[in-house]
Amino acid sequence: MAQQEPNYWLMKSEPDVYGINKLKDEGKTLWDGIRNYQARNFMRSMQIGDRAFFYHSNCKPPGIVGLMEVINTHLTDPTQFDVKSKYYDPKSTVEKPRWDCVELQYIGQFFSMITLEKLRSIYSAEELPLVRKGNRLSIIPVPKTTANQLLIMAGDLK
Repeated sequence: MAQQEPNYWLMKSEPDVYGINKLKDEGKTLWDGIRNYQARNFMRSMQIGDRAFFYHSNCKPPGIVGLMEVINTHLTDPTQFDVKSKYYDPKSTVEKPRWDCVELQYIGQFFSMITLEKLRSIYSAEELPLVRKGNRLSIIPVPKTTANQLLIMAGDLK
């Protein structure tokens, strides 16, 4: 039976909150704290083996810095129950959790960042939803054709 080709995603994080170097040091992480229903639903559709581009946001310059792999799916986000967490959700219960997360494993860091400016000069919003004006989603699907082009553009991993 042939193995299914992975889907690709782009997942944003601020480098001073959780950057690619932290993921590299830890090896793997729960992608928790997502509090947007559309982004949560994208996570719910992820499958083990899917790949995600790690995007540093809210920094100068923002851009794609590395690659991760989905290694566990359909996990309950533990931060929703932690009253000390900024992601605490009092409407969420253990019996009816509202928020999910996935577990990701570090694959590698690109030698150089693919900046948002460069991405905007190459792709339309249909080819890469990240470049759509006003896009604030922290998790975005990446079409396979675009993902393959990004992997070529990024070159080897460190």
